[in-house]
Amino acid sequence: MIFLKPSKGRLLIAEPSILGDLSFNRSIILLTEHDKESSIGFIINKPLKYSLQDLIPEINCDFKIYQGGPVDQDNLYFIHKIPDLLPNSIEVTKGLYWGGDFKELSHLLNQGIVKNEDIRFFLGYSGWGKGQLNTEWESESWLVAENKYQNIFNTQHKTLWKENLMELGGKYLIWANAPVDPSLN
Repeated sequence: MIFLKPSKGRLLIAEPSILGDLSFNRSIILLTEHDKESSIGFIINKPLKYSLQDLIPEINCDFKIYQGGPVDQDNLYFIHKIPDLLPNSIEVTKGLYWGGDFKELSHLLNQGIVKNEDIRFFLGYSGWGKGQLNTEWESESWLVAENKYQNIFNTQHKTLWKENLMELGGKYLIWANAPVDPSLN
């Protein structure tokens, strides 16, 4: 097995040992930024019970909102694959972008131009200070994988963590099939 280090555009897979952390238990995080000063990412497999229209009624769009992480949960963030439509987008990795002109996005959503498979919205983000993520990775709180998904917005959030553990094999196979609450086993 090849162990990768955290890097912008890669996925963080929560180790099975992160059981008591409600934010990160069974999380898959897309790292949108990782440098010497900080790291930022978004949990891509934890949908909330809200739609975009629930949060911003003037946008006529029912796209699901995801829990991005425990930081700044009063703000809405988004990753997408439509940089040609959204000025000021930041490239995360080939074909995947973060942020952009929200006023323009609102207009595009109301016109039905942006499709659900083009974008994902998050409340909050996952953030780490200087050296913090590397320390957590070294202490084996996170596994790191390349983002192999052709379209990350079409992934099945309910099975994403399990699928990634099964691909790792070995000791992770037993955890992939464990119930969410191990006391129910």
